[in-house]
Amino acid sequence: MNSLQLATCNLTQKLNGKYIHLDSILPLLDSLKCVFEITEIGKSTLNRPIYNVQIGTGKIKILIWSQMHGNEPTTTKGLFDFFNFLSKDSLIAKQIKNKYTLLCIPMLNPDGAFAYTRENANSVDLNRDAFLCSQPEMKLLRAIYKNFKPHLCYNLHDQRSIFGIEGFNLPATISFLSPAYNESRDYNAVRLKAIVIINQMNKVLQGYIPNQVGRFDDNYNVNCSGDFFTTQNTPTILFEAGHFQGDYNRDKSRKYIFVALLSSLTANYENVLVDKELNDYLRIPQNNKIFFDFIYRNVKIIDNGVEKIINFAAQYQEVLINKNIHFTAIISKISDLEDYCGHVEYDCESLLFHSEGKYFPELGKKATFELNNLIKFNNGLKII
Repeated sequence: MNSLQLATCNLTQKLNGKYIHLDSILPLLDSLKCVFEITEIGKSTLNRPIYNVQIGTGKIKILIWSQMHGNEPTTTKGLFDFFNFLSKDSLIAKQIKNKYTLLCIPMLNPDGAFAYTRENANSVDLNRDAFLCSQPEMKLLRAIYKNFKPHLCYNLHDQRSIFGIEGFNLPATISFLSPAYNESRDYNAVRLKAIVIINQMNKVLQGYIPNQVGRFDDNYNVNCSGDFFTTQNTPTILFEAGHFQGDYNRDKSRKYIFVALLSSLTANYENVLVDKELNDYLRIPQNNKIFFDFIYRNVKIIDNGVEKIINFAAQYQEVLINKNIHFTAIISKISDLEDYCGHVEYDCESLLFHSEGKYFPELGKKATFELNNLIKFNNGLKII
């Protein structure tokens, strides 16, 4: 079975780019009502409806939620691609629906999605509100969890393009975590159940994106939803959709989220050897903050009348303008950058930097400049 081919065949064509909000998914939910049970389960802070999609009749119950951070839409796209697959009656789809009952909240934070912000309309990060439960969206998730009584939780997110795989100069395209349940970050039977599934997803993904699957940091914070639900004795898996080479709209990363979801539900989890599973999980390299979107090496500058050769980096900031996400490259670090990689790197060959009358880069400025007044860079990229 070629999972990546299935992901491509079931792509939701109407979900494109990074600005995915409630109006983007409502027509899709309407079209799925004939095959799945779709219910409005509550309202957001600004009174926008929040929906769940219930799929299957199996004994194993999985609660899945996406876009609790409004500016993290990749897993929402991957989830709707997976809905497309399950809406058909292939043998694999039937087997999944007979084995599992999936309760999916494809957009937990519709206000944040509309504003393209991490937080909800009260400027609260919902993924730091699990224990306090102060926000209507988190109260809703907690209520659904209590009533549904899932055997597993899938917590779907995006991670920034700054993350790479430890030991490899490659981006962390997909990362996983079995969250901790205590400050000591011990491993118990609950965490191990999540670890077994993560290992299976990693095994399959290595066939498509070798050395681009990471393990997320497991520092404990009971206000994080994954940590909280793990403390409630429910195995929880954090999914992080990250950067794939050149894929700033995350249209390739969404396919690997599909692959991960499919592989998690089609594996055989019998005859599990606990020690081996834990060792395999710990061998998944951690993702580290080792990338910038752009690195410019060997740049000549003039600082207080003194010529120097430096390196500097720029990072995209994503800004919502007229219902479109614009990527603006901002100078974000000036140093030797020996321990960092760039998704795009330029050797500037000791040519002189010039921008806005100055001969040195400034933090926080847009990465638009010239070298030797001949070679131009606009918004991070070299103009050819």
